[in-house]
Amino acid sequence: MQNTLRVPSGDTTLNVITYGDNRKVPIVLVHGYPDNHTVWQPVAERLAEKHFVITYDVRGAGESSAPKKQADYRIQQLSDDLRAVVDVIIPGKPFHLAGHDWGSIQSWESVTAGPLQQRILSYTTISGPCLDHMGYWLRNKTLNLSASAKAEVLKQLFSSWYIGFFHLPVLAPVAWQGGLDKLWPRYLKLREKVAESTPNPTQEKDGRNGVQLYRANFRHKLLNPEPRPAHCPVQLIVPTRDNYVGAHLFDGLHEWVPQLYRRDINANHWVPLSHPDRIAHWIGEFVTGVDSGNMPSALQHARVRPERFGLPLTGKTAVITGAGSGIGRATALRLAGLGADLVCVDINEDAAKDTARDVRALGAVAWSKQVDVGSAAAMQKLARWVEKELGCAEIVVNNAGIGMAGGVLDTSNQDWERILKVNLWGVIHGSRLFGQQMVDAHCAGHIINVASAAAFAPNRKLAAYATSKAAVHMLSECLRAELAEYDIGVTSVCPGFVATGIAQNTVYAGLSDEEQAEKRAKADSLYKRHATFTPEDVAERICQSILHNPAISLVGPEALATRIVSRFAPTVSRMVARLDITP
Repeated sequence: MQNTLRVPSGDTTLNVITYGDNRKVPIVLVHGYPDNHTVWQPVAERLAEKHFVITYDVRGAGESSAPKKQADYRIQQLSDDLRAVVDVIIPGKPFHLAGHDWGSIQSWESVTAGPLQQRILSYTTISGPCLDHMGYWLRNKTLNLSASAKAEVLKQLFSSWYIGFFHLPVLAPVAWQGGLDKLWPRYLKLREKVAESTPNPTQEKDGRNGVQLYRANFRHKLLNPEPRPAHCPVQLIVPTRDNYVGAHLFDGLHEWVPQLYRRDINANHWVPLSHPDRIAHWIGEFVTGVDSGNMPSALQHARVRPERFGLPLTGKTAVITGAGSGIGRATALRLAGLGADLVCVDINEDAAKDTARDVRALGAVAWSKQVDVGSAAAMQKLARWVEKELGCAEIVVNNAGIGMAGGVLDTSNQDWERILKVNLWGVIHGSRLFGQQMVDAHCAGHIINVASAAAFAPNRKLAAYATSKAAVHMLSECLRAELAEYDIGVTSVCPGFVATGIAQNTVYAGLSDEEQAEKRAKADSLYKRHATFTPEDVAERICQSILHNPAISLVGPEALATRIVSRFAPTVSRMVARLDITP
């Protein structure tokens, strides 16, 4: 059910639209520039199934009247408009608030000061920082002498070029009168990935009048910021592809908001139009959690922890298979040091628990899971648990693997099935399930598949192992191409000789138990004497791959040598393949 009302606010009349049953929990949605209330319509219709939703055209937009004076567009007047709307529609009642773009900027005024503070139960902010917070951010970054701070300021100034344009006399309003309003739907489709954008009959008015928002507020607020703490829970939704509002503007928001929950979405600026299902779900989930006093697990995990602020992977969730020992364990500890939270997966339950315990000692949150990575059902169960409890895994390290030596003819069907189940199918399951999870959640992330230098080095006595690792490398290359459009990186990490426990557990096909034990002892001794890299070295390369997204990471001189020889001297590679390199 949708209703339209006219609400007076001083000399201005506001066009108010409500959705749903007014006996339900109220949510007020405030739009930005150059929009009107219709930018929220897809989200409002979804929220109205369980809530009473209130939207309105801000002054100067849509069917609301437009003040003539620039001073009438100051944030205080905009805050008074919100108060007028809720006093008429839900007099005296508390409510939840959400804002996008300028709707978010102006709503910060009511959230952090004034008579509505006590009535606002929660606030969801999207692509609209508090101008006072931004003023402090700009001041701190400008006074900071580091090159990175200056780069952040320059990047944001470049992204905000339009603000300077809007302050130029005549030009900005004339642009809207000159036909920009007719081109706007096409701009949203091509630049902002909004698939369905209907023409707005008041677009020219919305754009022309809305310029006053910038002129009336930006200079004064940025140059004279005031402390603006928020006392209600705040959900920060950050579109990571936003072309106008950089994510770095919110890095210090926890200093002003003690109860801050952050959720990133791989989307452009107009996310209420491009991803209404996800935005409606997040707002509804947040509102329900605040009202019930029982935040769902995914939101609990999204809460910002100030003590982890500044670490490059803060707030990210990493799933690591084979985390109980060797490279997997070292990677879990290194990622924890970089700010990530860990799901430690291993076939050995006790080993997974030990790693998770050590991760927690570093200040990260960690879970341990006993999983057979070669089992599709077990991996599906793991992925469902991660989605339900944590939302989405932004980092996946498919590391679990086993060693096997022997020729093609020596390796039994059972041994072939065993190694391919773990080394290849484990990677396939992890890549497919968590890759799909990232796509569905609109989450930019990274998948690491641990292959081996053996992927480039055929050998008569490493047939099954080399085959499985070559397949992992090719799988990674294909997956990287497939997921690039979703901002999901994939890296094939190929270590050479690394001092792990793999030599002690390698299967030697065609040999008796006694002969295998002798081979394992010799191989382990050989690894310890000649391995040039440790699991910690590989873990560091894995973390660098997550941060920088190379297609392949060759770890150790053996890996580099086999890669070069396989590409530029394949005949030499085939000759070496005839040698028995097992101990």
